[in-house]
Amino acid sequence: MKKTKASPWKSIQLGLAILVVMVTYAYGFEITNIDLGELQSERRQESLTRVLRTLAHPDILEYEQSTVIFNAPIYMPCPADGSSPDIPEPDTTQPYVVVTPACVEPGGTVLVEGFGFAPFVGGPLRFVPGSDPTNSVSLGRATLETDASGHFSVEMVLPDDRDSPDVQFIRATARENVGAPYFSRTAHETWDKIIETVFMALLATTVGTILAFPISFIAARNLMKPVRAPLASIALSLLGWPVGIWLGYQLVHWVGLQGAPFARNLVFAAGSVILVPVFLTFALRWALPQVELQVPSRELRLARLGVVILSLMVLFFGLFELAGLMSLLGARIIDSERVYSFMGTLLYQCGEILRLITPLLGALAGGGWVSSLFGRFGQRMAERLAAGLMKSINIVLAAAAGATVFVLIGLLVEWLYQLGRPELTLYWPAASGAGLGMIIALIARPKDSLPSGMVIYYVTRTILNALRSVEALVMAIVFVISVGIGPFAGILALGLHTIVSLGKLYSEQVESIMDGPLEAIQATGANRLQTIVYAVIPQIIPPFISYTMYRWDINVRMSTIIGFVGGGGIGFLLLQNINLLNYRAASTQMLAIAVVVAMMDYVSSVLRERTV
Repeated sequence: MKKTKASPWKSIQLGLAILVVMVTYAYGFEITNIDLGELQSERRQESLTRVLRTLAHPDILEYEQSTVIFNAPIYMPCPADGSSPDIPEPDTTQPYVVVTPACVEPGGTVLVEGFGFAPFVGGPLRFVPGSDPTNSVSLGRATLETDASGHFSVEMVLPDDRDSPDVQFIRATARENVGAPYFSRTAHETWDKIIETVFMALLATTVGTILAFPISFIAARNLMKPVRAPLASIALSLLGWPVGIWLGYQLVHWVGLQGAPFARNLVFAAGSVILVPVFLTFALRWALPQVELQVPSRELRLARLGVVILSLMVLFFGLFELAGLMSLLGARIIDSERVYSFMGTLLYQCGEILRLITPLLGALAGGGWVSSLFGRFGQRMAERLAAGLMKSINIVLAAAAGATVFVLIGLLVEWLYQLGRPELTLYWPAASGAGLGMIIALIARPKDSLPSGMVIYYVTRTILNALRSVEALVMAIVFVISVGIGPFAGILALGLHTIVSLGKLYSEQVESIMDGPLEAIQATGANRLQTIVYAVIPQIIPPFISYTMYRWDINVRMSTIIGFVGGGGIGFLLLQNINLLNYRAASTQMLAIAVVVAMMDYVSSVLRERTV
């Protein structure tokens, strides 16, 4: 067998690689200030031992206590003539303390022994300066613990700056638990905050899941890649969004103003909530028939369009009335001050939320409807007009759409940075957007379909990645400034982080579905919405449930951290006790967090096993 000769260059490369690794880790040790000697110092060991022992005794239960206090005399320093101090003999019929020696120089050490105390009790052992045994000032931090016979023995170091010719005292305080144990105040506070933490996570997960579900479909490559449209349709759709948002918001806002007097009356609000669904059922059945026996005339189509628009206005009117009804009922339940008044709070807050988001829903609905209408008009133009004429129209529409998008971005920059220079935030963006749109129109063929779906995909993914890179702790700081300290800020922070996190997980699951059912549904002539409902959703429900439960588990753990910045939950209480060096209370909160996280992990695993 022929032996290959080792290459000196490879040996040099290996040696250089090892040297680089050693230098990297050496620099890392230097930067991170690793010092094992500090860990082994006696002072650090004492502090660590004290803290660990305190953490091992969480403040969960407490007792009524009986206290026995005994003051033993001591002289510091000893008499100048060398005589022994006159120390009375202790009364051995009751608990007593003996200090050996009876006099000592300042800073000396004495042996303190106790006899006749209750077995297995403890308490502080302190030096009391001055000749008054009832003096409230005490020094030192020694502790006593009695054995089964009620005896203790502790070496105590006395202060070196409290010398006096008069008698002074060492005070032994023994505290004995009596009666049955009961939950401490710390335990009650911890219970309240851990329940708040769990429900913060629940609400944030619910809101995040609802909003992440539709976002995941436009962030899935396999669903957005086939979406293509002519340039005229894309440009008109972009122009339709701001127009539709403005019109939708104004229209729904006007509807809300008209319905406000009715929403303040319980009877009118309840009647409206009942009648609106009835009207919508009959109106939409006539305007959107499932079967057409003959092609409807233009007049009939216009009439049906008018009924659909009227139905939307009635729908938003009903939403305002429902919000008013929920607020009125909630306020009455709260005023009753019954045990179920918390249900009134739920109704009232849900009514206020519905009142707040209804105009926003109207704006989104208006934007989507106008954008779709404009897009279909652009699609028909691209199909019917000549290529030369379509080229000119594309240049105009693309320039207008590009200028609109860039101006909106410039207005956002102006709002954030307040530059006060319209040439940078208005004129230049408009010119740049128009120029970019014209270039795209000149390069693209007038009737070709462009990958509009992939543009939406990349924009959505970019936003999700940018928001996901921001920790929930930072989001909580922003929302604390926005809505104040408390769990509401924590819910908003966790909810936003849940949206972007689940949006990514959901979209990746949509991308991994099987193509067979998708192609089979599309072969039947189903539109995009029907394809998603019948081919995509049945494949993604089990993993979506699993991801949602896992996210609830994550939110429980994250909600303990965002409390550090005022986001509510048990984290705020934990930080407060750590800052106050109240380690027994902090241990109680850490134990509660560990128990809840373990329970959540078990419950979520069981639910995933049953549902997935």
